[in-house]
Amino acid sequence: MKQLLKEIGHNPLLWGLIFVPVLFAYHWLRPESHTLLFILSVLAIIPLAALLSLATESVAHRTGDAVGGLLNATLGNLTELVIALAALQSGQYMLVKASVAGAIVANTLFMLGASFLLGGLKHHVQDYNRVNARLQAGLLFLATVALLVPSAVGEADSAAGAAFTQKLSAALAVLLLVTYALGLFFSLRTHRELFAVAESESNEVPLPIGAALGTLAVVTILVALVSEVFVESVQQAALTFGMTPAFVGFIVVSLVGGAAEMGSAFSGARKNRLDLSVGIALGSASQIALFVAPVLVLLSYVLGPQPMSMQLWPGAVVMMLIATMAAALVTSSGRSTWFVGVFVLMVYLVFAMTLYLLPPRTP
Repeated sequence: MKQLLKEIGHNPLLWGLIFVPVLFAYHWLRPESHTLLFILSVLAIIPLAALLSLATESVAHRTGDAVGGLLNATLGNLTELVIALAALQSGQYMLVKASVAGAIVANTLFMLGASFLLGGLKHHVQDYNRVNARLQAGLLFLATVALLVPSAVGEADSAAGAAFTQKLSAALAVLLLVTYALGLFFSLRTHRELFAVAESESNEVPLPIGAALGTLAVVTILVALVSEVFVESVQQAALTFGMTPAFVGFIVVSLVGGAAEMGSAFSGARKNRLDLSVGIALGSASQIALFVAPVLVLLSYVLGPQPMSMQLWPGAVVMMLIATMAAALVTSSGRSTWFVGVFVLMVYLVFAMTLYLLPPRTP
């Protein structure tokens, strides 16, 4: 605990943790002040992301970057899962689907591209485990196909009906969950030697394992609570800042919800631990597609007012497919430079610009 407090005292970014209690207090006193709550929630998530990054790197120092990346992706995705569950219970299925699709695209393009750019600006050329990157990209492609089929069938054959789409979605959800479990067994058990990474030299003293795990648990809960306040206020704040609903759901919510993971990925890239960054970015995207999305579909039978299907609107399907192809393209060599990050980020900026300028749908 002393080392954790010392780290907070010496890191100016972590001083922003003061915004966390300020946010909760203001939310309790003035819940109708959506614009200010939106700004406070963003200011609170940034230092929480930095603290989660510190704890994750301490765990990864002892477990290896592969397990550390999986752990960070899992804890980071709890935020998206909590947000989606709240929307699921209230029947806001469009918000659930937008947050899932947006998180997949943001992790695949923005987080991966920014990691390549930030790491490449400090290191001339960076190497990472190509096998792990290709496995995650392959799993992501499989999940994209599974999400594409119900959407394609629903758009092409109106006679298929909602009942067929829901049954197909439930069956695909089970297949994706089985694939995710087998992928973990493959990478962590039967063929884990293929995913081993070289040890990186670091002069930093990691947190004790107990303090690191405790910090991970507490910060994950705080990020989930802050994210709930963010989601409550973001729609009204969007009107103030002139953002379209499509831009808010697909871009803003996904970026803020994934801020904790992004902090760890960017920090790892700057320290030449690109395996950790790639593992977080692609591992998080594939975990959302293979685990979070199927779980939400199955839970809709219990928590939602009616079953939810995997059918997405055509634009989301196209963006997910392009993001998957871009990730497979740039990770095929196992090496990266800063311009590779620029390339990936430009693809994401094309999507963001399109959604920002997209006029609202008229009745």
